[in-house]
Amino acid sequence: MEKEDNEIKEQEGIKSFNEMRKIDLTDYINKRDGADYINWAVIKQLLHDNGAKKVYFTPIQQANGSSLIMTDKVFTDAKGISNQVYETRIKVVIDDLEFEMQGPVNNGANPVRDNSMTQQRLWNAQTRLFVKGVAIYTGLGFDLWSRLEMDEDDTATDDLSKHDIMKIKERCQEIYTEKLKLGLTTKEIAEKLNKTEDDVKAIFTYFSILKDFESSLKEITNDKK
Repeated sequence: MEKEDNEIKEQEGIKSFNEMRKIDLTDYINKRDGADYINWAVIKQLLHDNGAKKVYFTPIQQANGSSLIMTDKVFTDAKGISNQVYETRIKVVIDDLEFEMQGPVNNGANPVRDNSMTQQRLWNAQTRLFVKGVAIYTGLGFDLWSRLEMDEDDTATDDLSKHDIMKIKERCQEIYTEKLKLGLTTKEIAEKLNKTEDDVKAIFTYFSILKDFESSLKEITNDKK
């Protein structure tokens, strides 16, 4: 009888979408580049724990042998910074279910620029696509993704707690690097900003100072109580 029960259990496969949707992933949420994420290996293990026998994903290679997809067109933003648009595509297999996911290569909530593209960011984008695809097709993490995307689309309010001063520093550094790549010297950039080279260096240190200042402010208590 026990053997028959085990055989039936093995044949059942992964749980239904609604059952998988109820699994609480709160304890598995981490931060990467200022954005919430869940490690792909955790999702794979949870799928196995809930009935899946075969779970994996593979990057889809393009004609040039790379899994990085880039546009032929170069886009220039309002600040004069030019970049291509980068995406990647993966194939996901969960037992008899097979599907493909394609999406952007991001740096947190921001697009990856030419001067900050790395293999690690490409891999991060592929694992993010796997986790998101699992949510869409199986229900595991679906509510989490729904909430995250609603937060990203909600432009009516501006939650200051989500802003990271060091991310602003990173953006400034990327723009600064772009100007250097245009052939400008550090002295020329400083002059165009009506500052000295030392002034510019000092401004970049302000970000760390402000970060420490914020932390110190949070630690202040009312000793009079």
